[in-house]
Amino acid sequence: MRLPRAAAPLLPFYPRAGATLSLRRAAVRAAGQVESKAKGKPQKQICQVVLDHFEKQYAAELGDAWASIRDVLTYPLCWQYAVLLNKFSRSSELESTLAVKGYHPAFHGSLPYLPSSFKCYISRTPGRFPTQKHQAGKLKEYYLLNAASLLPVLALEVKDGEDVLDLCAAPGGKSVAILQCACPGQFHCNEYDDLRSRWLKQTIESFIPEPLVNLIMVSTLDGRQIGDLKPELYDKVLVDAPCSNDRSWLFSSDIQQATLRLIQRKELSSLQFELLRSAIKALRPGGSLVYSTCTLSKAENSDVINLILNSCSNVMPVDISEMAKAVSHEFSFLSGTQQHELLVLPEKGRAWGPMYVAKLKKM
Repeated sequence: MRLPRAAAPLLPFYPRAGATLSLRRAAVRAAGQVESKAKGKPQKQICQVVLDHFEKQYAAELGDAWASIRDVLTYPLCWQYAVLLNKFSRSSELESTLAVKGYHPAFHGSLPYLPSSFKCYISRTPGRFPTQKHQAGKLKEYYLLNAASLLPVLALEVKDGEDVLDLCAAPGGKSVAILQCACPGQFHCNEYDDLRSRWLKQTIESFIPEPLVNLIMVSTLDGRQIGDLKPELYDKVLVDAPCSNDRSWLFSSDIQQATLRLIQRKELSSLQFELLRSAIKALRPGGSLVYSTCTLSKAENSDVINLILNSCSNVMPVDISEMAKAVSHEFSFLSGTQQHELLVLPEKGRAWGPMYVAKLKKM
């Protein structure tokens, strides 16, 4: 999906053109502190002001389902982590080790799109596989992530030779996943925030061999302007938009910052709409776009997509229900969504998400 420095304002770039992705930075840091519990450090505390806000909103939007979702989101010890294998640095022993530890493939051949080079393993048991540190000149063998964050990549269905734009690319997990699936003709990874852009570059360098890295364009453009700067240049566009990252926001350590986030939260949907509109301009006619967030919020998910469909006559929804059906044994979904969208709901034993995914096509 889906951050400011601990003492920074929530949306430091909104007054200027380019308010994109610094929302994720502090949440990533907070999540890392939570995960340190596994190393014997004190567990990060729930931010009550955020929980109270979510309680009011999500109980109304999700009904009875919210109670079990809340139990997962507020208890990191039940969280799970998927292992995405790196095809550019594959170890013959790694898959055997994963099998011994109880991991199994997350995705199966019944999916409409599943390249043979795309391999991801998950376990029903909470916890995470050991993290590999970045080493200059040495490729990592795997990437740890929330398995639901791979669904936007599978929905995008990138094929060899297609020109692809990852509009909000940092920290780079979905960019790496795209390159596990196919070899784009042109691959443009954009990240407006300078710090996160450096993080993106390091991720790419950690997973992608040098000859291919040199073919990837990394930019720091305002995502809302790319459509005007590069009109109709891409066959596929991924918009993994900045959003109110539910998992991380629940563990905000700065109450004042958390309160400011919640006050300014309503501005995110406008930013998401502008990013989508820019992405549509960047798409070639006949091209596809996938929009994703890591929030449960209806205002940032289906409401944004509905606004785009109602205001842009040159796009149409694309049915992704077959993909959802094919992975329903590993993911829990909100019922009653439209065929062009899905929302992954975390539950114990399948603690993936939140992850909203919607697919559109430019006519």
